[in-house]
Amino acid sequence: MRSSNPVFSRRGFSRDNGYAGFNTAPQAGYAQGNPYAQNPYANNPYAQQDLQQGAPPQAPATTGRMTMDDVITRSATTLGTVAVGAVLAWTLLPISTTSYGLAVGSAIIAFVLAMIQSFKRNPVPALILGYAAFEGVFLGVISEMYNSQWSGAPFQAVLGTMAVSAATLLVYRAGWIRVTARYARIGMAIAIAFVLVMAVNLLLVAFGVAENGGLRSFGPLGAIVGIIAILLGAFFLTLDFKQIEDGIAYGAPKNEAWLAAFGLTMTLVWIYIEMLRLVAIFSSND
Repeated sequence: MRSSNPVFSRRGFSRDNGYAGFNTAPQAGYAQGNPYAQNPYANNPYAQQDLQQGAPPQAPATTGRMTMDDVITRSATTLGTVAVGAVLAWTLLPISTTSYGLAVGSAIIAFVLAMIQSFKRNPVPALILGYAAFEGVFLGVISEMYNSQWSGAPFQAVLGTMAVSAATLLVYRAGWIRVTARYARIGMAIAIAFVLVMAVNLLLVAFGVAENGGLRSFGPLGAIVGIIAILLGAFFLTLDFKQIEDGIAYGAPKNEAWLAAFGLTMTLVWIYIEMLRLVAIFSSND
């Protein structure tokens, strides 16, 4: 099972054996039928290194292995790049047809860079930071557009994104959510179904079959869809948290912290965009 974000193909830390976490210790409810339940470290190369030395996997104490500080530093760098790109776009690009075109172009480039990184065997910081920069330009333009119609919407969306992230981390750390293989499968099935439905809705809107945005309208139905999308974003965060936790515990290479930053950035961008739409919907109905 691969930890995932809106770019569903993103690889996990232990890519050499095609495994991305989730087979830590046997969890109640999915031990049956799980080939790793008897030996939870069987397919994780980092855990095997520790087991061969006669010690259980633990947080790395040696250099060259990923630590939480590495994850925080890389994530701050990546999110900071997004923020700088957004501020520059907001400041330097006035609302116009040209800026909208640049936003669409930036979004496409960011998506392409994200897909390239997703299929790379190793993290490439230049690709990740390039994705962050172009994503920032896109977010800056659309944030300015939303702010021109609903004053303060971007600020509220940022606060909402921070609140969802903090609440999800709190729930995860408290153990109220257990990221098991079954949990991941069910969540991913819902996420894929959601994306497919949104793709169909986009086609229906483009061909004039659905009016006013269809399921993405600025009405009650659009608000419900937005809430579902934000909940899916929280689900992606739990997968990211689990992947980071396992990567540190199993001694993943230090450069894998870039993958953690990449995943967290994509998830937070997803939540922010959906939060921005939701704020606009509620503001429109006031």
